[in-house]
Amino acid sequence: MRQSKFDALVAEAEAVSVDGWDFSWLDGRATEQRPSWGYQRLLGARLARVEAALDVETGGGEVLDGCPSLPPLTAATESWPPNVARASARLRPRGVVVVATDDLPFGDDVFDLVSSRHPVTTDWAGIARVLRPGGSYFSQQVGPASVFELVEFFLGPQPSEARESRHPDRAVAAAADAGLEVVDLRSESLRTEFFDIGAVVYFLRKVIWMVPGFTVEQYRPQLKELHELIERDGPFVAHTTRFLIEARKP
Repeated sequence: MRQSKFDALVAEAEAVSVDGWDFSWLDGRATEQRPSWGYQRLLGARLARVEAALDVETGGGEVLDGCPSLPPLTAATESWPPNVARASARLRPRGVVVVATDDLPFGDDVFDLVSSRHPVTTDWAGIARVLRPGGSYFSQQVGPASVFELVEFFLGPQPSEARESRHPDRAVAAAADAGLEVVDLRSESLRTEFFDIGAVVYFLRKVIWMVPGFTVEQYRPQLKELHELIERDGPFVAHTTRFLIEARKP
């Protein structure tokens, strides 16, 4: 019996690896507008000016490895085992110490720069502790209600607490509570499009906090409905929110 287009797209997306933080599998299947500030470029400029740096929740190490020069002392943390392996293989040849942890097991006043792209959570007190006086935390983070058009398609309307949980104002307050001074804050809402249901399945498998516990079998009716919607009306449009924050330790 011939496999339907829906089943073929879903099966393809279920079979592909979601290790690391490389989204190239989505090329031609989904698009996400990028923030205007260029996080990796700005990070690279900062790394070139310091002696000791830490990248928190480095994923597969792709962002850090894309920076042209690294400080003499560079460390990275990652807690998900498949990503630890990828980050180690990618970053160790560049002299980076990759630590398998979701904590900050470092001494006080060690790093001139702590960075993180899209951290799940931010340990502001821990970051303040490991930064040297005058050092900075530099991070691009997921903002409030990011891609919630897709989230709410599967989970229904979300409470205001969920929609505001990643608001940059909360990050500013948390930084201040940890004794850090925010010196730069920028935020943008960015257009995201999914061109087929395979792209949606891959995205939800990879970005696991969007629809917690997502499986194809559990959400097959919603996936089938969304597939038919895309086939009829074109790409499913959502809006990604991002903010850039830089905080300095006095």
